[in-house]
Amino acid sequence: MKIKRTYLILLSLVVLGGPFLFSPLKFYTFKYANRFLSYNTTPVEEREQAVITAQDWRLTGRDGAVFNLADHRDEVLLINFWATWCPPCIKEMPDLQRLYAAYGNEVTFVFVARDRADRVWPFLENKGYRLPVYLENSLTPEILYHTSIPSTYIVDKKGVIRMAKNGAYDWYSDSIRELLDTLLKE
Repeated sequence: MKIKRTYLILLSLVVLGGPFLFSPLKFYTFKYANRFLSYNTTPVEEREQAVITAQDWRLTGRDGAVFNLADHRDEVLLINFWATWCPPCIKEMPDLQRLYAAYGNEVTFVFVARDRADRVWPFLENKGYRLPVYLENSLTPEILYHTSIPSTYIVDKKGVIRMAKNGAYDWYSDSIRELLDTLLKE
């Protein structure tokens, strides 16, 4: 009896889940399953000095431009994960905007919105933010993935995470600007 029930459950899962695995919804099925089922137990702050290996991590901007992490080796990166519904994310946005205004031509800024496009673009426009914001097209590299936001990483030209913070932070501080200046000279 138990064997028949097990086969019936498996058959039901295949019948119900199959269309999601073999349809245009496949990417979204895997994307959200990754978020719900995976958990990176390493605290963000402990990821400093880890190396981001060449990853095929694709993001799409508002204008449809594609950002691929693999194409930005040898650049200083600031990667920030945020959402419009996240109060700490909103709190740190003005500092990040100022930092982007100061270093936008030298540092590659990547703001990854963990939110719906129909919320992100109006939010940025209403607040007057001119940040390079992207939505994910592929799964986040494990070293950068965390379930809570905001999570921010500063990565040097060799792909080493030099600073990793979770939660709101003063991103326009002297120490951050000194770190970025140092990394740009390396």
